[in-house]
Amino acid sequence: MAKKVVATLKKKGGIKYAKVIKAVKSAKTGAYTFKEEIVTEDQVKQKLA
Repeated sequence: MAKKVVATLKKKGGIKYAKVIKAVKSAKTGAYTFKEEIVTEDQVKQKLA
């Protein structure tokens, strides 16, 4: 599935995108969940901070 997403977002001369997957710990149970976002490459560091 990831290959399909990357392939559809890559276009010649267009904006480059990246898929960001972040692990988030729940305050109640302590279990981890994963949040997925598709952002432009210049926003990757901002989303991971």
